[in-house]
Amino acid sequence: LQLSFAATTPELADKKKYPYFFRTVPSDNAVNPAILKLLKHYHWKRVGTLTQDVQRFSEVRNDLTGVLYGEDIEISDTESFSNDPCTSVKKLKGNDVRIILGQFDEEMAVKVFCCAYDEEMYGSKYQWIIPGWYENLWWESWINSSQCLSKNLLAAMEGYIGVDFEPLSSKTNKTISGRTPQQYEKEYNAKRGDGQSSKFHGYAYDGIWVIARTLQRAMNYLNSTNKHQKIEDFNYTNHKLGKIFLNAMNETRFFGVTGEVVFRNGERMGTIKFTQFQEQKEVKVGEYNAVDDKLVIINNSIRFQGLEPPKDKTIIQEELRKISLPLYSILSALTILGMIMASAFLFFNIKNRNQKLIKMSSPYMNNLIILGGMLSYASIFLFGLDGSFVSEKTFETLCTVRTWILTVGYTTAFGAMFAKTWRVHAIFKNVKMKKKIIKDQKLLGIVGGMLLIDLCILICWQVVDPLRRTVEKYNMEPDPAGRDISIRPILEHCENTHMTIWLGIVYAYKGLLMLFGCFLAWETRNVSIPALNDSKYIGMSVYNVGIMCIIGAAVSFLTRDQPNVQFCIVALVIIFCSTITLCLVFVPKLITLRTNPDAATQNRRFQFTQNQKKEDSKTSTSVTSVNQASTSRLEGLQSENHRLRMKITELDKDLEEVTMQLQDTPEKTTYIKQNHYQNLNDILSIQNFTDSKDGEKAILKNHLDQNPPAQWGSSDPSRTSKDPIEDINSPEHIQRRLSLQLPILHHAYLPSIGGVDASCASPCVSPSASPRHRHVPPSFRVMVSGL
Repeated sequence: LQLSFAATTPELADKKKYPYFFRTVPSDNAVNPAILKLLKHYHWKRVGTLTQDVQRFSEVRNDLTGVLYGEDIEISDTESFSNDPCTSVKKLKGNDVRIILGQFDEEMAVKVFCCAYDEEMYGSKYQWIIPGWYENLWWESWINSSQCLSKNLLAAMEGYIGVDFEPLSSKTNKTISGRTPQQYEKEYNAKRGDGQSSKFHGYAYDGIWVIARTLQRAMNYLNSTNKHQKIEDFNYTNHKLGKIFLNAMNETRFFGVTGEVVFRNGERMGTIKFTQFQEQKEVKVGEYNAVDDKLVIINNSIRFQGLEPPKDKTIIQEELRKISLPLYSILSALTILGMIMASAFLFFNIKNRNQKLIKMSSPYMNNLIILGGMLSYASIFLFGLDGSFVSEKTFETLCTVRTWILTVGYTTAFGAMFAKTWRVHAIFKNVKMKKKIIKDQKLLGIVGGMLLIDLCILICWQVVDPLRRTVEKYNMEPDPAGRDISIRPILEHCENTHMTIWLGIVYAYKGLLMLFGCFLAWETRNVSIPALNDSKYIGMSVYNVGIMCIIGAAVSFLTRDQPNVQFCIVALVIIFCSTITLCLVFVPKLITLRTNPDAATQNRRFQFTQNQKKEDSKTSTSVTSVNQASTSRLEGLQSENHRLRMKITELDKDLEEVTMQLQDTPEKTTYIKQNHYQNLNDILSIQNFTDSKDGEKAILKNHLDQNPPAQWGSSDPSRTSKDPIEDINSPEHIQRRLSLQLPILHHAYLPSIGGVDASCASPCVSPSASPRHRHVPPSFRVMVSGL
C-alpha cells in the first residue's frame, strides 16, 4: 500500500493503474462536488469554463463536466488557452457567460484578470471561481509580467471565490490524538519555530494515524480469524495479507486534525473551504463537508458586488412600453370637454333649427358635422388602450374599430361641410344651368356616397389584409432600479402585410376630398350671404387640419418607439382638428344669432356697388376701338345708365304697379316717383345679370352705330318725332325691358332660395308671392342686358 499526504493530481485516482494508492489529502477533483453544491446554493444553472492547457487543469475540467452532467447545470462555453487568455475571455463574454469556472496557475491568473478588466467582465454581473491554493499575495509576484495596472487588476479580482481543501479542521472536537485541531496547530507552530509552514502538515499527521489504525485493524482481524498468522509474517508476495491491509485502510475512519478521515476508493473524503477576495485579502466564507455532502456559508459572509448574487446569464425581462395612465387621463379629460362642446353645438343647432340663420345653413348637415367630430373624439379613447388595459385579442379588435371610427368620423364631418359648399357653388356659380331646388336629401346622398367609398375601402382592407397585433422588440436596456437584469422593451402595433398600400389608398382619398373642399371654398369665396356660405371658415379648417395632419403623421412615425409621445401627438392632432372645425362652423353662427340674426341672411349692397363699378370700368375699356365721338357718347350713356340703376333700386315696393302703368300709359314714365325702385337692384345683383358684359357691349355698339344717342331729358323737339325704339334710354324701352325681365327674375331668383321651381309655368306659384305678380307674362326666356 502507498499513502500520500501531498499528492493531489487527479491522475492518481485511476484505480486500474494505482489500485493500492491512498492519500490523506483530497484530490484536485475533490473540489468539483463542492463547486456543484455552491452552484446549486445560488441557483446558478449556466456556467462557462476557462482552462489553462496543462494536464492537471484539463483533468479537473473533464471531471467537472462529468459531475455537472445530469444536474441540470449547463456548461454553455468551454474555453482553453496556452499563453494569452484574452481571446478566450472575449468569447466567454460573447456567449453571455456570467459564472466562470477557472483552472489555471498564478501567473496565468494575473493575465486572465487583466483581460477580464479590459472586457469589463467583473463587478456585480460576473462571478469568478478559481483554485484557492495560490500563495498569499500571489498577484504581487506576477503583476510586473502583465500590462495591467495594479489597481485595475485588483478591481477585476475583487469578489472572486477560491476553492481548495481545508488544511486544518475548524471544529473544536478532540481528535484521535486527544488534541483539538487548534491545540495541534499551536503545538506545531511552537515546534516549527521560524521555519516555513506547509499546508500539508495536518494531512501528514493524520496519515501517520491512518497507518497506525490500519495496522491495528489488520492485527485485530488476524487475531480473530487466524491465530497462526501474524502481522510480522507479511511479505510482498503474500497477497492474502495484502488484501487484509487494503480492506483495513478502506474501512479506516476517525476524526483527525484535518477533519473526518474517510476513504472512498482510496480517495480522501475531506473538507473543502471557500474563500473570497475581499479588499485585497482572502476571507474564508464557507466550507463543504464531503462526508455529509453539506455546504455551510459562514454568516452570509460572501460579499457580492451588487445587491444580490450575479445571475448565471443576462436575464432579459420583456417590458411592454405602455401609455402612461396620467397622460391617458389628461387627454381623455380634454376629449370629454371636446365632446361636451360638440353636444352643446348640437343642442344649439337643434333648438334654433327654425331660425332663419340656422335654417339657411342646413341644420341636418350641421348635425352630421357634429357627429363626425364626436366620432373623431371617440377614437382617442381607443388609441389610448394598449396591452396594459386590454388583452391581446381585444387589442387586435381595437386596431380595426379605431381605424373605422376615425375614418368614418373624418368623412362625415368634412363630407357634410363640403356638400353644403357644393350647393352654394351650384346655386351661385352655374348661372347658365336651369335652377333647381337642391334639398338636404340630395346633400345627404352625397355624404352617403362618400361614406360608401370609405366602407368599400375599409371592408376590402379588413377582408384581404386585416390589421393584426404585432410586437416590435427593441435593444436591451439596463434596469432603472439597478437590478442585474436587462430590460427588452416591446411595443404593440397595429399592422398588416401591405400596410403602406392601404394607408396610401386612404390618404389619397382623403387628400382628394380635401382638395375638392378647397376648390369649392375658393369658387364660392365671393358669395356674400354668410348664412349660406361657409367658404372662408372651410378654407381655414382645411388649412389647419391639413397642416396638423401632415405634422402629426410625420411626428407620429418618428416616435413609433415612444408610445407616450406618439399617443399625445395623435390625440392632440385629433382634438385640435375636431375642435377648430366645429368652432369655425358654429361659433360665428352663435355670435351672429346673438347679435344681429338678420344681417347674415341679407345681401350686402356695398358688395353690389363695388362689383358694378368694376364692371362699368371694364366695359369702358372694351370699346377703345370706337372713334372719339362715339366714345364720349358711350361714357355719357354709361353714366346715365348707372344713375338709372340707382333709381330702380328705390322702386321695388310698387314694382308691379309701375309695370301696369308702363303697359297702359308709356308716356307717364317720365313722371314716375324715384322712391319706387328701392329693392330691384338687390334682385339684379343676386343673379349677377350685369355680368354679361359682352352682350351689353354688343347691344350698345349696335345702337351707337344705328342711332346716335341723345342726352336724357333733352328739349330738342326733333327727338319727339322719332320712333321711340331708336332711343335705348327712352321710357318705352325701359318699360319694355322691365316687362321682359320681371318674369325671368322670378324664375331665376326664387328657385335659388327654394321658392319656385324653374319648370313652373308662372313665378306666382310660390305661396309667398304677391297677388299683384300673378298676371305677369312668364313666356319670355331671353336675358336682356341693356341695363
